[in-house]
Amino acid sequence: MQGWFAMALRRPRPGELVIAQSRNLAAVRALLEAGDMITYGIQWPAACYLIAFFGDDPVGVVGVEPKIDAALVRSLYVVESMRRRGIAGLLMAAARKAAHTRGARTLYLFAPPGVRKFFERIGFSEVGAERVLNTMRGAPEVEYYQAHPSALALELAFALDISNDGLIAR
Repeated sequence: MQGWFAMALRRPRPGELVIAQSRNLAAVRALLEAGDMITYGIQWPAACYLIAFFGDDPVGVVGVEPKIDAALVRSLYVVESMRRRGIAGLLMAAARKAAHTRGARTLYLFAPPGVRKFFERIGFSEVGAERVLNTMRGAPEVEYYQAHPSALALELAFALDISNDGLIAR
């Protein structure tokens, strides 16, 4: 899979997957709406969005909402026709790097139970929703769930320690 993945700010070639940071909120919104996902707060200035492009076509998105030494990963979505190719994992790896470079030591996220195994496979552990709500208070997705407790009841909360990312073990 690495042969067709690049993280760059250059124009992708046909058949090449590129993940790029983007402030094109119209593209972010379009992808999220296609996946029937929450768009509340995507314009938050501190947020970072990464879009996966296959050639010129946007095929996936993930957001990072940083807060001091933690970050909330939100809105992971890959278009149906591009699933089962590792794109979600590549987007999560890029989100992890983006969060780390913004000073995060812990990543949090909310996700439906059906994707629990995916997040556990990449290192996340289930935690209580209150931990995420308290730690990430003020982040748009947290505000959304606080205002919509019935939507939060359908989600699981996860955390991942990234404090050792980038360290060289000797």
